[in-house]
Amino acid sequence: MNFNLPADLTAYLSQLDTFIAEEIAPLQAEDDNQRFFDHRREWARTDFEGGGLPRPEWEALLAEARRRADRAGHLRFALPREYGGRDGSHLWMAVIREHLAARGLGLHNDLQNEHSIVANQPFVLVLRDFGTPEQREQLIPGLLDESVRLAFGLTEPNHGSDATHMETRALREARNGVQGWRINGEKMWTTGMHTATHCVVFARSSGEAGDARGISALLVPARAPGVKIEEYLWTFNMPTDHPRVSFTDVWVGDEALIGPPERGLAVAQHFVHENRIRQAASSLGAAAYCVQESVAYARARQPFGEPLARHQGIQFPLVELATQVEMLRLLIRQTAWQMDQCPKPEIEHRLSDKVSMCNYWANRLCCEAADRAMQVHGGIGYSRHKPFEHIYRHHRRYRITEGSEEIQMRKVAGHLFGFMGPQRAAAVSSVPTLPGGPA
Repeated sequence: MNFNLPADLTAYLSQLDTFIAEEIAPLQAEDDNQRFFDHRREWARTDFEGGGLPRPEWEALLAEARRRADRAGHLRFALPREYGGRDGSHLWMAVIREHLAARGLGLHNDLQNEHSIVANQPFVLVLRDFGTPEQREQLIPGLLDESVRLAFGLTEPNHGSDATHMETRALREARNGVQGWRINGEKMWTTGMHTATHCVVFARSSGEAGDARGISALLVPARAPGVKIEEYLWTFNMPTDHPRVSFTDVWVGDEALIGPPERGLAVAQHFVHENRIRQAASSLGAAAYCVQESVAYARARQPFGEPLARHQGIQFPLVELATQVEMLRLLIRQTAWQMDQCPKPEIEHRLSDKVSMCNYWANRLCCEAADRAMQVHGGIGYSRHKPFEHIYRHHRRYRITEGSEEIQMRKVAGHLFGFMGPQRAAAVSSVPTLPGGPA
C-alpha cells in the first residue's frame, strides 16, 4: 500500500502556491485590501448599518480573485472537462482544500462565505444530473461566469434537520392556461439571497409530513412577486448573508421543476458527500495551521527567561492535537480515495458513515485547535490581531450547518449497528429470537 501522494498532485500544489504568490497575494496587498484579513476584518467586511450584509467592496474583491483563478485554470478544477474543469477527483480536492486552509487566513481561501481559488460548484452538477436540457443550456453558463447565482431554500423556521416535515407547500395551479405551481411557506438560512438570481425552493407537493417522497424542488426567480426577504439573521461569524425568506402565492411554471416531481430530496442530497469530505479537509487544514502556529510561538516566546515550549503544560495539549491531525488526515484521504473507486449512487450506501466520521470530527478538531492556539498565545491570541478567533467563529458553524454533529453521528451509528448500509442485511438476520417469541 503506497501512502505517497501522486507526483502530479504535489506538482499541482506547487502550481497553486506559485499562482497565489504571483496573482493573489499582490491583489490582497493592493489598496489596503489587507484590512479584510487583519484585525479590522470583521468591520471591513460587514455593513453593520445595512443589515449586516457583506460590504460590496469585500464581495468585489472575492469576485476578482475568482476571475483570476478562473483565467489560470484553477477555479473549475473539480468540474468535468465539458464545463472547463479538470475532472478533479475527491482525493485531489481533499488534499487541495487541506493545503489551502493550512496556509492560514487569506484571499486564496476564505471559507467564511465558501470562497476559494479552487471552487466547490455543486449546482453545476445538480443541473447536469437533474436539470432539463433547457435548464442546463440557460443556467450552467451563467453559473460558471457568475451571472446566475442560486440560493438554497431547504431549512425552515420550525424544521432544520427534519426536512421531511417541512411546511412549505407547492400546489398544482394553472395560470393563463399554463400549468405550474403555487408556493407558500418560509425558508431559513437562505444563504446568498441578497445577490441570487434564483432560489431552489423545496416544498411538499404531496404526501404527509415525514414522508421522504412528495417533496419537489422548484427554481424560483429571486425577485418574483411574493418572494420577500423578511430579515437577515446575524450570526457568531459576521457578515451575514443568511436571511429568512417568505414565499406568498409565488407562482412558477412546470419548467421550474428540477428533477422528477415528488423526488426533490434526491436533489438536496446530491452533493452532500462531496461537500462534507472537502469541508472536512478544510477544517483539518485549519486545525493543522493552528497547531503549527502555536508550536512556533511556544518556541519563540520566553516568559521568565525560558521558552514556553519547554513546559509540558504547553507541549501535551499540542501533542494530542497534532496526533489527531495525523490520524484524521489518513482517514480523510482514504475515504476520498474510496469515493473515487465507486459510482456516485454507491457512496451513500457504502461510505456515508466514513464521510460523516471525517466531517464531524474535523469540525470539532478545528474548534479545539483554534481554542488551544488562543490559550497558547495568551492575550494576543484572544485578540483579533491573530486569526484564531476568526477560525474558531467560522468553523464552529460547521458543527451545525454541514449536517449537525448529532445527525452525522446518527448516520455512523446506523452503519455501525446495521440499521442502514452494507451491514443491514447481516444485522437483521442475526437478531436473536427472544424467549417466548416466535419460533
